[in-house]
Amino acid sequence: MTLAVTGHRDLTDRTAELVRAELRKLLTARAAEGPLVGLSCLAAGADTIFAEELVDAGGDLVVVLPARDYRASRGDSAHAPSFDRLVSAAVEVHELQYSEVSHEAYQAANEVLLSRADVVVAVWDGRPPAGPGGTGELVRLSREAGVEVVRVWPDGAERTGG
Repeated sequence: MTLAVTGHRDLTDRTAELVRAELRKLLTARAAEGPLVGLSCLAAGADTIFAEELVDAGGDLVVVLPARDYRASRGDSAHAPSFDRLVSAAVEVHELQYSEVSHEAYQAANEVLLSRADVVVAVWDGRPPAGPGGTGELVRLSREAGVEVVRVWPDGAERTGG
């Protein structure tokens, strides 16, 4: 089974803990059904939490990098060690040929995620899409394509942006 993750980056610390616990339960249950492959762009927040829990559950991680400058453009030195560790743990790294991160690069990354996913795991507050390439947009596209979407948004979850 192949699961792709999409989700918010701006999770509060408490929400990150709640999401981690929910993803651990979800991945443990899915792993009982057979081998797991997980796709992630490794953005800080939901993507990274999913990837860490997938690897801990014994799943194979496939990293999809939206652009060649993706790591450098994130500008989050606190996230860099997790990013590097997960890239090293990946069984495949798929780097798109965009030179810079952009809405177009994120849309293309979402297309890769959707094309390979049996299930899209959305760490999503349920708000309408904020624009192309985001979490809400991938949820919409997944539903239109008939791909199962599992929404993870525990009671009490919040984003730092409000």
